[in-house]
Amino acid sequence: AQVLRKSLQRGVVLSTGSFLVYEAHKLISGIAEVHASFKVEDVIEQADYLYGSGETEKLYRLLVQHKNSDDAELLWRLARSSRDLAQLGSTSAEEKRQLTYDSLEYAKKALEKNESNFAAHKWYGICLSDVGDYEGIKTKIGNAIIIKEHFQRAVELNPKDATTIHLIGVWCYSFADMPWYQRKIAATLFATPPTSTFQEYAANSHLKLFSCLYAADPNFYSKNLLFLGKTYLKLNNKKMALLWLSKAKAYPAQTEEDKQV
Repeated sequence: AQVLRKSLQRGVVLSTGSFLVYEAHKLISGIAEVHASFKVEDVIEQADYLYGSGETEKLYRLLVQHKNSDDAELLWRLARSSRDLAQLGSTSAEEKRQLTYDSLEYAKKALEKNESNFAAHKWYGICLSDVGDYEGIKTKIGNAIIIKEHFQRAVELNPKDATTIHLIGVWCYSFADMPWYQRKIAATLFATPPTSTFQEYAANSHLKLFSCLYAADPNFYSKNLLFLGKTYLKLNNKKMALLWLSKAKAYPAQTEEDKQV
């Protein structure tokens, strides 16, 4: 009887212990689920802070941990971060190449997860252009139409994104400034090769950019100032060219790209 009683008491203790463990597991699981629901937002907030602070390497280390994420907002930021890291002077040529191709994969995945994300379209176009630098002029020109389509889609989704409008302007500038031998390549790739003139660039691109930026920040991007100056030079307006090139020269260099500008 004593053995039976002790066994029953032990069973009650074990049952109670098991119950408490089970309840604790449910509580911890519930907390984990709540934490997971905020995790993406927390990472994005931290990533945006690091990006604004110019912490390129720290930002990449943060985001690359989430390269298998299904969240487009995380993935396009990882694409941008990979590209920014590739642009650093301390990055070796081999690392730069790998990061360039990685950035395209991340942007592509972001698009697959959310086709309606304007930033995913923008960074896919940028990264596809970068990859063209490694695959030859024929591939780069062949991708030009795809790149512009993604930039235009980004503008459709977010008409106020000045950076994308700037990129369309750069696209037009590039074709307006294309050497004759590249035009011949374009003619073999397209039934109707993409074309542009500096007049078209000036009328259709940077004037739209002005209308967006005057409502926000006219000096939002050093490279935009540079291209405005270069465009005015092509239009033989040296007074306006000097104005914008002076602004580009005086722009506070925060990134590697700013220094190149």
